[in-house]
Order: sequence, then C-alpha cells, then structure tokens
Amino acid sequence: MNAILEAGGLSRNLPGTPPVSLVTDVSLAIQPASFVAIVGPSGCGKSSLLYLLGLLDRPSSGSLRFQERDMNSLDGDERAQIRLANFGFVFQFHFLLPEFTALENVLLPMRRLGRLPLPDARAKAAALLTEVGLGAKMDKTPDRLSGGERQRVAIARAIANDPVLVLGDEPTGNLDSQNSARVVEMFRALAHDQGRAVVCVTHDPDVAAAADVQISMLDGRISGTDVRR
Repeated sequence: MNAILEAGGLSRNLPGTPPVSLVTDVSLAIQPASFVAIVGPSGCGKSSLLYLLGLLDRPSSGSLRFQERDMNSLDGDERAQIRLANFGFVFQFHFLLPEFTALENVLLPMRRLGRLPLPDARAKAAALLTEVGLGAKMDKTPDRLSGGERQRVAIARAIANDPVLVLGDEPTGNLDSQNSARVVEMFRALAHDQGRAVVCVTHDPDVAAAADVQISMLDGRISGTDVRR
C-alpha cells in the first residue's frame, strides 16, 4: 500500500547563535487507514513535526511528499489549498468561532472549499454532527456546549471536506477521561472504518495505547517506532 505522506530527512531549525533545532532528520511514512500516535516528553519536537507534516510550517531541509507530490516546491496558496481539500486538524483548544452555532462551525471549511451547494453542505454538516452524537445540539453556540461536545464539533469540522489525513495536536488534553475515551474511539473509527490516516501528537497514554503505530521522539529525533497492527 502506498503511503499517503512521506518525510525524508526532515529538519526544522530556528535561526540564532547557535540555531535552535526543533526537528532533526526525521524520516517516516504514514499509511492510509492507520492511527499513528507521536509521543515523547515536552519540548521534544512532537508538535513541530506535526506542523511540518500538516503543511503549517516549512522544513529547513529534507523532503515531504503528499500522495507522491513534492510539497516543498509549492507556494503558500497551493499548500493552503491542499490543506483545505485533504487535511483535517483537531487541536487541544477547539478554536470554534464563538458567535457561530455548531452547524455553522462545521459548515465553514465546506463553504471555503466550495465543492457543494450550500443546501447540500448544510445537510452534510447536520449529518456529521449527528454522527458525533450532537444532532440535538447543532443550533447551540460553543458557550452552550460542554468541553467534550466542543471537541466533537471540532472533529466534525475537521472531517467536513472528507480529508484523507486527520492531524491532532493533544486533542484530549483538556478533556476528562470519559470524553477522552470517546475521542479516541472516534479517531480509531476514522482510521479503521473510514480508511483515513490519523496522526496524533499526545501525552495521553490511552491515546498512545489505542494507536496502530507509536512513534517516540526525543530531542527532535525519532527514537523508536512501535508497530502494533
């Protein structure tokens, strides 16, 4: 099976005297229908690596290919379009727009991409919220939802444009154990039932234990890979 995303010798350095190395010589391949957890101590480069993989930052050196296409040669607009059409993001803080309802928040990426007429996009947003257990709360603004509910809205928004790759940065970091477990099951379903690749940076041992592949990082480098499925 061809990898969705491949990194070769990926490094990210911040200029200075001396320069600061965030990520150093990372090579990996992300397969479809897999749930990958990136783990390691604080400051080891996990989130920096995720931002490189998600085209939110550019590497200082090394190669990055998405669906066999070189990403480093693309300009900012081209990278943004690839993110919008193919990637979904879930962060520790949900970043929902507070003045919009749950339905309107999920609609946002679909309206930006413009693949669907608005009535079809609204119907899809409603179906996604129903799928994550929020069919009765789609007209509520984020301040009227619990932390776990807001994160489920964020997951529905992340998959609104049918991404092949979903990236999470500590997505359970602000959740209690019950809501964390629910988010983990949703990520597993995205990978195993829907065939998406899911890459998640986490300190949560339950998230790491649920993953098919666990990548450990230390001092900006991959220190080990544990394939469990």
